[in-house]
Amino acid sequence: MAISSEERDFFVALGERIALMRKAHSITQAQLAETLGVSQQTVQAYEVGRRRIQVAALPVVAHTLSVSLEELFGEGKQAARGKRGPAPKWQQQIEAISKLPKARQKFVSEMLDTVLAQH
Repeated sequence: MAISSEERDFFVALGERIALMRKAHSITQAQLAETLGVSQQTVQAYEVGRRRIQVAALPVVAHTLSVSLEELFGEGKQAARGKRGPAPKWQQQIEAISKLPKARQKFVSEMLDTVLAQH
């Protein structure tokens, strides 16, 4: 499934942030991989933007790296300046997805991939 250059740029930047934050917390790719239930090679592919990280894995990554989802998405400085209100609906949905069984998480992820591919 092809993705736009904008989406590719997003996943490359996300992967770079994950790598920087992981290293800052002295977490290895293998340790992060174990937490996510994937291989070390998969984490490496996330970090260079070769693979898209599952939406349901994002809260786990943020928690493991001790950052907010906003920081993970590169929006932490803006969020830190303003008042914190209720979490945006998309963030609440991601957190709810992370609590679903793996099969349901995969189903939601595939639906999102389909919608994003159409955009």
